[in-house]
Amino acid sequence: MQYRRFGRTELQMPLITCGGMRFQFQWQDLPLSDVPADNQNNMAACVQRAFELGINHFETARGYGSSERQLGLILPKLPRDAIIVQTKIAPEDDPAVFVANFEESLRRLNLDCVDLLALHGINDEQVLHQAVRPGGCLAAARKIQAAGKAKHIGFSTHGPADVIVAAIEHEGDGGFDYVNLHWFYIQQWNWPAIEAATRRDMGVFVISPVDKGGKLYEPPQRLVDLCQPLHPIVFNDLFCLSHRQVHTLSIGVSRPSDFDHHAQAVDQLERAPALLAPIVARLEQAYEAAVQPALRNPMAMGLPTWKDTPGEINIPSIVWLRNLAAAYDMIEYGKMRYNLLGSGGHWFPGNRADKMDDLDLRGALGKHPAAEAVLAAVREAHALLKGEEVKRLQTE
Repeated sequence: MQYRRFGRTELQMPLITCGGMRFQFQWQDLPLSDVPADNQNNMAACVQRAFELGINHFETARGYGSSERQLGLILPKLPRDAIIVQTKIAPEDDPAVFVANFEESLRRLNLDCVDLLALHGINDEQVLHQAVRPGGCLAAARKIQAAGKAKHIGFSTHGPADVIVAAIEHEGDGGFDYVNLHWFYIQQWNWPAIEAATRRDMGVFVISPVDKGGKLYEPPQRLVDLCQPLHPIVFNDLFCLSHRQVHTLSIGVSRPSDFDHHAQAVDQLERAPALLAPIVARLEQAYEAAVQPALRNPMAMGLPTWKDTPGEINIPSIVWLRNLAAAYDMIEYGKMRYNLLGSGGHWFPGNRADKMDDLDLRGALGKHPAAEAVLAAVREAHALLKGEEVKRLQTE
């Protein structure tokens, strides 16, 4: 394993992190007595495999169902000074509730201190305010830190770049030491946030590069072909890690063998420029062939936000998912994300286009030069990706 300095925390962070979102038993919190032995044994095997590979950073969250409790049976058996542990706690209107939730998480983990405490889900202005207002949850987290129960304070986010940058640039209560965010090949629009974090010497932690990065554990054959000779997971890892501003990728594993592709990526990192260049060229060519120029960058083409659209339809995200399906056959990924709209809350906001014929979307687009192409793309996406509504997990 290779390691990078995790910003001003000065931690030596492995390039790959063991994420605790996919190997727990359930998304509902439940007593350990209800966890089947085979599930707990699988989690222990995943942690052991990570440790064998030199992956010594384990991250979970209070919102990950039984994950904290199950890890609490395993992590105390590892040498404490050799591991880095992160948990994440959602901000609350009442900081006392946030603190109580953190204390409960410490008990679940069977630890006296976590190395990293993230305020979980700073995805919009309301949650940002809960975190950084005077006397809010960031101030409470700094008190937790002063008490010796958390060494460094950061935040996690699925939010838009402007919200992320605002959180990064907040200076009250010492600001944040690191950020967990999405950034991978198919979703690069958070790069300004990474640049802002780098300017402030913050740790940069990319979350969910395999699942949110394209459901790459089940890649479509079209994407497999375009990424040859690399597996899409290896390609995406190398793409992210070839940018030195990125310090680690959080891998939500479900079995020990899930680490194999990531280990391959780390082993090939020195060759990344030569390996990536022809694959990126093929991916770009495929995208340009499948997506008309006016629609290629839906997050930066002046489309109305979901808040400003009748029915709160999330037009930019829908066009983006349509483009991925058209260029790379990423239909199953598109279905997974599209059918979260309407139930994703601030984690994936806005609605599907079920009622677009009853709404004045053309009026919302106004004189946008690509209005007709956008409407056609939204209609196409809905026809292709609609399915049964997906219930959002407690936290993503």
